Amino acid sequence: MSGMPPDRCKVPQAFWRAVDALGLPPPALLRQARLPATLHLGGQSLVTTAQYFALWRALETLAGDPALGIRLVEGAATAAHPPSSLAAFYARDYRDGLHRIARFKRLCTPEQFHIVEEAEDCTVTVAWLHADEPEPAVATDVAFATLVELGRRGTGQRLTPRRVEFMRPAPTEDVHAGYFGCTIRYGAARNALILKRADLDRPFPGHNPELLDMLTPALASALGELQARSSTREQVKVVLKRSLASGRPELSDLARELGMSERTLQRRITDEGTTFRELLVEARQELGRQLLADPSAEIDEVACLLGYQDASSFYRAFRDWEGVTPNQWRERNGHGTAPSVH
Repeated sequence: MSGMPPDRCKVPQAFWRAVDALGLPPPALLRQARLPATLHLGGQSLVTTAQYFALWRALETLAGDPALGIRLVEGAATAAHPPSSLAAFYARDYRDGLHRIARFKRLCTPEQFHIVEEAEDCTVTVAWLHADEPEPAVATDVAFATLVELGRRGTGQRLTPRRVEFMRPAPTEDVHAGYFGCTIRYGAARNALILKRADLDRPFPGHNPELLDMLTPALASALGELQARSSTREQVKVVLKRSLASGRPELSDLARELGMSERTLQRRITDEGTTFRELLVEARQELGRQLLADPSAEIDEVACLLGYQDASSFYRAFRDWEGVTPNQWRERNGHGTAPSVH
């Protein structure tokens, strides 16, 4: 199985509602993009990367507003986000929120957010895995403004990046400096959002672990085990299950969640005859089986929720655990397979 995700972009109903609120009827947008006139009807739409870019370019043409992407993000209510990205607003801190959005973004589009922390900077760039042309400017604006808005709404402070780099030429009217509040470099070699690394440690006052459990599919019941079992082994595994979707958690993260020092947690794990690595594998195995028991869950979604970089890595790990592929496991256990989407 290839590690490359399919060329499939999900266009949620919230997109069409936002377009309509701008005074642009979705059928007019679809005509401009040369896409089927009924694409916006009947729930979530699926398009290729080229079609997705065509939608954004059509929006740029019809709106004629260089601040369109920023207005779309600023005008979007936090609660209007889908559960996967809404969870980022209730993360532990800005860093946790950024990584949640980056991981769950892959479930919607074949788009990767690269987040690199170095010295005093945190640089975010975006890669479209199936793109044959540059990303439309408005789509870049939406991506970067979404990450900045996450920091501002999550911390309750008007955070500003260190700078923003755009490949596009300088506009006649610079609407971006006012929103981002930092230096904007046009004609750059890349599109990049450079955040202040120190801002990533800023806590989110609205951090809500219980709500995160509810927003992350299939995790709520697993997390109830924390109250039902008292051993350090089980407590660690439950917190691991909660944390996997944000990336591979560290022992220090778990110690903080459990309200003890890292040394104390390490001693308790050792006293129970196991290791942190073994508990990580067990947590992934247990949560993986639970997620796969839901036939509507797609394999790439399960892989993401377990903290894997791609579905092929999950497939290899699962075969090592069970001796069969995830779909074969579903068939053997009477759970069927997730419906394929074309």
